[in-house]
This record gives sequence, C-alpha cells and structure tokens, in this order.
Amino acid sequence: MMVWLDLFINGICLGGLYGVLGVGLALVTGVMRFINISHGEFIVLAAFVGVFASAALPGVNPLWLLIPVAALFFLVGYGVQALLFNKVVTAPDFLAPILLTFGFSIVLQNLMFEVFGTNVRSLTAGGLARQSIEIGKLSIGVLPLITLGLAILFFVALQLLISRTGFGRAIRATADNRDVARLMGVKPTRMFNITMGLALSLAAVAGLLLAMRATFTPFSGLASLLVAFEVIVIGGFGSFWGALLGGFLLGLAQLIGLHFDPDAGIFYVHVAFFAVVLFRPQGLMGIRLP
Repeated sequence: MMVWLDLFINGICLGGLYGVLGVGLALVTGVMRFINISHGEFIVLAAFVGVFASAALPGVNPLWLLIPVAALFFLVGYGVQALLFNKVVTAPDFLAPILLTFGFSIVLQNLMFEVFGTNVRSLTAGGLARQSIEIGKLSIGVLPLITLGLAILFFVALQLLISRTGFGRAIRATADNRDVARLMGVKPTRMFNITMGLALSLAAVAGLLLAMRATFTPFSGLASLLVAFEVIVIGGFGSFWGALLGGFLLGLAQLIGLHFDPDAGIFYVHVAFFAVVLFRPQGLMGIRLP
C-alpha cells in the first residue's frame, strides 16, 4: 500500500512539472489558435540561462533565479511576437504559423548548439535536491513538492488573471473574436504580444525546474515540446486546469510504468496520451467537437 501511495504522490509532483511545461503552450493555443513549435527550444534556452546565471552567482539558490529569468523571457516573448509571429498569426493559411515557428525552432536549436556545444548540462540545486520529508516509510523529495506547489500557484494566478481582471477580459475577447474586440478598443496585436510574453515566462520557469531534475542539451527541446503538446491535448486545447490534469496523468503514467518496467523511460507517458486521444479526443476538460 505504501508503495502505491509513494508512486501516487511522486507522480503528482512530476505531473505538476509537466503541467508547467504545457500551460504556456495552452495559453498561446487558447488565445491565438496556433501551436508554437519553438516552445520546447525556449524551455531549453531558459535552462541554459539558468545554468550560466547560477555559475555567475555562486551560492545563490537556483529557485531565486525563477523571477529574473521569467521576467527576461517575458520581454523575449513580447519582442518575438511583435517582430516575428504577429506577421503570420492572422494569416488565412493555418500552416503559416506552424511553418514559421518550426523554422524558428530550428534556428534556436542550432544557435544553442553553436554557442553552448553538445555537453550535457544540469542546474545544480545543492542540498535542496537531496532533502526529503519522511512520513513513516514514505519519502517525499522537497524539490518535487516545491515544484508541485509552484505549479498550482502559477495555475491559480493565471486563472485569476484571465477570469477576474480587465486584462483577462480583453484577452478572452481577443480569443473569441479579434475583430469585435478591436471595435471595443482592444488592440489584438498587443494582447498577442503580452500573451506570448506570459507563455515564455512560464516556459522559462518550466525550463529551470526541469534543469534541476534532469540533464539537457541543445537538442532537448523536442522532448519538452512533445510532453507540453501531449499535456494540452489530454487536458483539452486552451484549458489551463485541463493542462494541469493532463500533467498529473502523464506523471502518474510515467512512474507507475517505471515501477513495472524500469527500462520503459517515458514510453507509458505516450501510451497514456494515445489512450486519451483514442477514447476522449476532445481532452479531459475539452468540449466535444461536432
């Protein structure tokens, strides 16, 4: 019984990280109606920024880097959307945003390869990575618990921002009908810029948290994008809480799968994704399409 409880708790903690990987992509998809293929590369780029910032500030807990790195990537996202992605986000051809962001992901990947090389890296969390809470025979890592707490905090804050503020109403109006929103004085391009800034801020947080738990290279973006995409599909496109539930499901699938098949890696994550797509293609919290 304790083994299953341990798997459940640690699976939920891992799922919180997966949820953060996907929530930025869910935000962009919900507001702008396109998939940012370069999302994974931004996660990896944030991880590299965290590694070098940690080296430049020895003795500083890497968790303190979350705020400045997230702020930096908000500016990056705002600028990339304003200068590049806005040129295709309203294009009648739905392939245009996908092709542009795919090309941008290739550029980012090769740029990181050129600058950082192929060495495997990670973000050292110090003693925090080794600390755990013992409850009887149950052992729960402090860092996974912090990750889960941050994930829930981000989801709650984002939900309140979107549902309870004037800015959130403008975002929702833009997502529903950008032409009508424009008539009401809302500038859709500005909303898109801010949305991408928020999305990449969340991607940056995910990158730092992921780098504290696993190694990465400039070519790790595809794996991060794949998990993020599976999270939002399982949750239902554009659903924030669905993305968190999708992350929980994938985290549980991975750890339970590893319990029975230690060599499986994330194979059972993809099996869980396939099962949801097969039996509930609209996602856990999505609306059934006609």
